[in-house]
Amino acid sequence: MGDLLRIIIAILLPPLGVFLQVGLGKHFWINIVLTLLGYIPGIVHAVWVIAKK
Repeated sequence: MGDLLRIIIAILLPPLGVFLQVGLGKHFWINIVLTLLGYIPGIVHAVWVIAKK
């Protein structure tokens, strides 16, 4: 699966995008918390995780 598709998924559902990139690691749980605190921080974190790997 390409990074562009993961980024699109991350914009729609940030935790799913992070899960597809790193699995059930610490970044997934951080993203869950950020998404619950606000949708935009979850998106930013998800795109960051996908872009850095």
